[in-house]
Amino acid sequence: MSAISLAARDSATMLRRDVRHSLQAPAMLVSGMLVPLIFLLLYAGVFGHALSAGIGAQPGARYINFLAPGILVMTVGFAAEGTAINVCNDMAQGIIDRFRTMAISRSSVLTGQVAGSVIRTLISATVVSTSK
Repeated sequence: MSAISLAARDSATMLRRDVRHSLQAPAMLVSGMLVPLIFLLLYAGVFGHALSAGIGAQPGARYINFLAPGILVMTVGFAAEGTAINVCNDMAQGIIDRFRTMAISRSSVLTGQVAGSVIRTLISATVVSTSK
């Protein structure tokens, strides 16, 4: 096997590990996916009328068209924060030291975390996009 295929296999293993950790903490998983939806409902529903007055000069402009891209960017930021926290927790718990002694690709630890974060972010972005 080539080095690239071994690294891909190791990354898939780390992705499975990340998915298992996400499923073991459903409160974190649900809250991470619902926060963007809550922001969307808050800014569109509660503050929408007051904030949409600022775009009144543009005929036919809807406030949600300005709001949704910002919420999606915030979703990506929250996902990056979650990935950083997960990696920091792994380092504090010593699992990274164990991974260093194993015959796995060093980049696979971070690649698996990022792939899991991308999947969660895509689900959150889909929820925000369909609710607009």
